[in-house]
Amino acid sequence: MAQKMNINEQELIEAVKRNDRAAQRQLYDRFSPKMYSICLRYMENRDDAADMLQEGFIKVFTSIERFSNLGSFEGWMRRIFVNVCLENIRQTDILRQGVPIEESEVIEDYDHSVLDRMSADELMGLISEMPPGFRTIFNLFAIEGYSHKEIAEMLDIAEASSRSQFTRAKRYLQERVKRIN
Repeated sequence: MAQKMNINEQELIEAVKRNDRAAQRQLYDRFSPKMYSICLRYMENRDDAADMLQEGFIKVFTSIERFSNLGSFEGWMRRIFVNVCLENIRQTDILRQGVPIEESEVIEDYDHSVLDRMSADELMGLISEMPPGFRTIFNLFAIEGYSHKEIAEMLDIAEASSRSQFTRAKRYLQERVKRIN
């Protein structure tokens, strides 16, 4: 069944739950580009992102029984990949280097039209160049939509550290954008 080219998502999930290797391959082929781009956003380089992609798919395959068919399967997978990346980041302890928000520098006003002229790839390139702590918080808050309270709980840091890292990440991006302009 899983070897059909046009298998629908629900059939594919059921085949993967039965440990069908062809279905696992098809699931990987279908979702790996999106999941790899998530890993790239969090990791410092392509090799680390590829490692997280592999770890994420192992986790998907070993915990697919827990997918309840409520909500989006892609959203469920996305959370797994974000968490795999965060686990890796927590092990390096890079997030504890944040500065309390009261001590962070004030962000200057800048020309927002510069962002309008940038492509998504250019902006993602700038984000990928951020220091790991900035990049992680920026991704979780600005792209994934988590609150600073949720981020603090996920990463076992103070909420003020999350806010501080986000503030500093925005400043970092502003400085890079100014150089492009």
